Amino acid sequence: MMGPGGAGFGRRALLRGAGAGAALALTGCAPRRDPGEITFWNFYGPGGPQESQSDWFVRLAEEWNATHEVQVRLRYVPSKDYKSGPALQTAFSAGTGPDVFLLSPGDFLRYYNGGALADLTPHLDPSVRADFLPQVLETRLVDDRVYGLPMEIEPLALFYDEDALEGAGLAEGDLPRTWDGLLGVADALTSPDRFGLMLETNPGYYQNFTWYQFLWMAGGEVFSDDQRRSAFAGPAAHAALRYWQQAVEAGVAPRRVRGSGGNDSISNLASGFCAMQQLGIWGIAEIAEQAPDLRYGVIPMPAPADGEYTTVLGSWAMVANAQGVNPRAAAEFVVWALGSADPACVERMRRWNTEAKSGLPPRRSVQRVAERRGAFDSGPMRAFASEVMTRSRAEPRFPPEVYRAISDALQSCQLDGGDPVAAAAGAADQIDTFLSTYDGARIQ
Repeated sequence: MMGPGGAGFGRRALLRGAGAGAALALTGCAPRRDPGEITFWNFYGPGGPQESQSDWFVRLAEEWNATHEVQVRLRYVPSKDYKSGPALQTAFSAGTGPDVFLLSPGDFLRYYNGGALADLTPHLDPSVRADFLPQVLETRLVDDRVYGLPMEIEPLALFYDEDALEGAGLAEGDLPRTWDGLLGVADALTSPDRFGLMLETNPGYYQNFTWYQFLWMAGGEVFSDDQRRSAFAGPAAHAALRYWQQAVEAGVAPRRVRGSGGNDSISNLASGFCAMQQLGIWGIAEIAEQAPDLRYGVIPMPAPADGEYTTVLGSWAMVANAQGVNPRAAAEFVVWALGSADPACVERMRRWNTEAKSGLPPRRSVQRVAERRGAFDSGPMRAFASEVMTRSRAEPRFPPEVYRAISDALQSCQLDGGDPVAAAAGAADQIDTFLSTYDGARIQ
């Protein structure tokens, strides 16, 4: 469903909150700021929990500031406040949003439809644009214009504790390949002190992101092909909702996860809280830095016996604020940081994806350099590159109203004993009601 392609940056544009559904106006009443300084909000540094990632951001700002008149000032926002909390939305509603910030596909339309994203296309060389893998760039496009540049590709897989596997008398040949097999192995790995499997239980964009993989493998979709109605109330959604429900009801998966949630490898898998965890590629760097003694492996997430395997690709992108203090400088910074043909930019992205953090590069040129450096020659990184990525889809960009309908259905079934058929039907009705009045960029 296509709305006006270059949705205007007028003050009537709205950012809709995912929680209570309140509309947050872009008021434009921000205090006056120096156009010679642009702010960059992120959840890595300076001073974030992983030193290598914090250092990468600090170095990024230092390199820009050494050669540009307009200076970049980093602001670290803890992950819980940035991703799940109100920090970013509140700042934009007050007219004090950052000039540069990080955005996932799941939140793209909230900010694009609200007029907050600057068009990067005029600053981006067409050859570099073609260097980005289309499956990760397409969720940042509207009418073939670019509104964000991805930093990485973050597929999901199944991480498992090798010691737990051996302790249960299982070998690598026993690792599951189907949904039924996954529940069976999870049961064998469950003990009074440990859950066999962990799936995210905290409501939010991340939980939806991890669940879409199950919906797709069961053959389901959220929308019809023409995006005019919901396709959610079907057998695939019923099966995926029921599967997450069964994992909790069987006692092999927890009702509440530890730490920051299902994306936290250290508080869950590494601590022994669970023996298997659905987790993204970022877990490799986390474990290497914070739990280097953990013996673990990675396999593709099992699929239903009559389904087709796929993984879902997460990817944070840098975006520029179209209503910030200096939109042009902000857009130029984003393109300089991630979208330049300069070998320094390629090396910068290689370091981010294979040293500061573990990810798959979103640009072909960066992938080639990383391969020559042996980044995917062995271990979990090789498993992701050669096995997990055999079939994949990008994280969808759903508006908050769609996200909320799916989240409510998932929470109801997973934790409250809800009926998957009724929950899916209720979500589909909500989505159809929303689509009847939606006027914004194409949803997926």
